[in-house]
Amino acid sequence: MTLRFDVVTLFPEMFAAVTGAGISRRALERGLWQWSAWNPRDWAENAYRTVDDRPFGGGPGMVMMAGPLEKAIAAAKAERGGGRVIYFSPQGRTLTHGRVCELAATEGAILLCGRYEGVDERLIGRCVDEEISLGDFVLSGGELAAMALIDACVRQLPGALNDGASAVEESFVAGLLDCPHYTRPEVYENLAVPEVLLSGHHEKIRRWRLKMSLARTRERRPELFADWLAHRTLSAEEAQLLREIETEELCGRNEKSMS
Repeated sequence: MTLRFDVVTLFPEMFAAVTGAGISRRALERGLWQWSAWNPRDWAENAYRTVDDRPFGGGPGMVMMAGPLEKAIAAAKAERGGGRVIYFSPQGRTLTHGRVCELAATEGAILLCGRYEGVDERLIGRCVDEEISLGDFVLSGGELAAMALIDACVRQLPGALNDGASAVEESFVAGLLDCPHYTRPEVYENLAVPEVLLSGHHEKIRRWRLKMSLARTRERRPELFADWLAHRTLSAEEAQLLREIETEELCGRNEKSMS
């Protein structure tokens, strides 16, 4: 089973960002994944290759027409033998690492990239299986969201990363944000690398990294931290590290109030 993405887009040239550079390019060259682009203009019904029109009821902007999009989706399904259709939309569920891993373990999907004010709602009802959002903000089109999804899925494929441990250790894999990372020089602009990372003591380093992940997630993404807590039973080590973090935070607040 090979991961494949068929992208319905007015701008297939944009996808050079994932097909022509970096990890995703190398994985494509190794045959770890496949992709094809389907431009709905190829199924337009007039010589101007029109794929959009004014919205019924008035309002600003244009709406992508259902006909050319449905024909592009049908062509993609015919070539790949079916497939799930994902539409990128602010109305969709926010993309998570868990959903990325699920998709990476499948045969992929057909990715529908909207433009303008969106696509005809009837097309969504007839053809779309899932709507996905990257967050509560608006993009000019679905292409950037599609590329983000493709990149996130491809890096989960065995052999895509030079270091097989990288995908296992990065942010969100364990439900927490990643710990801080450092490289040479040991001192940069009077800022030193934490001594524990120079100690060579692997167990102390592992413990420090876990503590930093807990502290970062708790401080920067409290909703993610709350979800992590709700879905696990804390180990003795995790409970101890959280007590240390809370004590250090309290000491820091007391010192600040006294200064």
